[in-house]
Amino acid sequence: MELFGTDGVRGKAGIKVTAPAAMRLAMATGIYFKPYTKTNKILVGKDTRRSGYMIENAIVSGLTAVGYDVIQIGPMPTPAIAFIANNMRCDAGIMISASHNPYYDNGIKFFDADGNKLDREVESKIEAIYKDEEKIFNAQVTDRKIGRSKRIDDVIGRYIVHIKNSFPQHLSLSGLRVVIDCANGAGYIVGPTVLEELGADVIVINNQPNGYNINETCGAMHPEVLAKAVRDTRADIGIALDGDADRIVVVDENGDVVNGDKLMGALAHYLHQKGILNNSSFVTTVMSNKALDDYLAQFGIQTYRSSVGDKNVVELMKKVGSNFGGEESGHIIFSDYAKTGDGILSGLQTLAFILESGKKTSEALNPFELYPQEKINLEIEEKIPFEKIQGLEELQKEIEDLGIRHLFRYSGTENKIRLLLEGSNTKELKRLMEKSVDFFKKALN
Repeated sequence: MELFGTDGVRGKAGIKVTAPAAMRLAMATGIYFKPYTKTNKILVGKDTRRSGYMIENAIVSGLTAVGYDVIQIGPMPTPAIAFIANNMRCDAGIMISASHNPYYDNGIKFFDADGNKLDREVESKIEAIYKDEEKIFNAQVTDRKIGRSKRIDDVIGRYIVHIKNSFPQHLSLSGLRVVIDCANGAGYIVGPTVLEELGADVIVINNQPNGYNINETCGAMHPEVLAKAVRDTRADIGIALDGDADRIVVVDENGDVVNGDKLMGALAHYLHQKGILNNSSFVTTVMSNKALDDYLAQFGIQTYRSSVGDKNVVELMKKVGSNFGGEESGHIIFSDYAKTGDGILSGLQTLAFILESGKKTSEALNPFELYPQEKINLEIEEKIPFEKIQGLEELQKEIEDLGIRHLFRYSGTENKIRLLLEGSNTKELKRLMEKSVDFFKKALN
């Protein structure tokens, strides 16, 4: 597929994600959903990038051109689009965001009427329509069939109430000092509001988006900024969101970043203790440390692994009957409350666990030790299929023969290859990572 990556369409605004391309993609999406329409409405939201104006207007033009009515709700977190599209009985939801990428990138994510991300088969059908000149031309409507658009500014309240309802009624955040880094992104209103309404002493940083500063030395991609703020203010915990607020990074009271696998392990055990972890099962990706599996196995919790991407995690969660899963990068899914990763919701569940544990953040979120890992993201010129790379099988065999777990995969959104090695011998890990980096530099550049 040429358009869709691991999470919708993403690329540099004005080059890959252009106004004409966005309009055409919106038309293709409208054409696809028309046969299944119930309300003839599609919801459109965005993060805080300047290019969002350009793409939003193009999407509205494309949808109305094929007869759809559009509801525009402005800057909102990605998980809010999933929730509100379903809550308002829309046929679909569209989020304009490049997530954790720099401001000059942008992207388009799609949700169906139930708030689920589209699967590969649906994306393939939309892409086929996108490329079909005749179908695009013939689908354009005239006269009274042309769609209309309206902007609604008060739907944020629905999402805030929904998020707050996920927090246990018997608990309060009163007396807890929380720093939240909004990444100058889509969660800059919702995040602080929810925490304040639940009683926390909230210190907010990076909540003044200007169209260009989203993710810029802030948020989940730069937790060191949050760590300093936590130390400076003597806070109990710090929470960092990414640009579209579907990801979370937590910092403890000492200013140390909590590892994502440790966070998920602690939360999975917490849900299991409360008797609300469905089928005693948890889903993560191939990127997670094996120490996570071994820790949860002590309590009879079965860990399942999907390929990278929160959409893949959700699909496997449904298959195995689990209601909790996530990625070590910070996409955490509580499917009892959300259909996708939700940084703010995950933050509330983390706070609930810490309160009920009676421990400090640093103790509660450090339940086990990780096995040593080496990780590198390597920029490349070409994504050659692995089966066509000469000598790769020999390299993998050498790694496996030493009992080291390896994962080599291409980024779905950037020209990068992600390399991961995991094992008990740190010296061998470093040697083999250097060898792997050298191998892929020569093979892919």
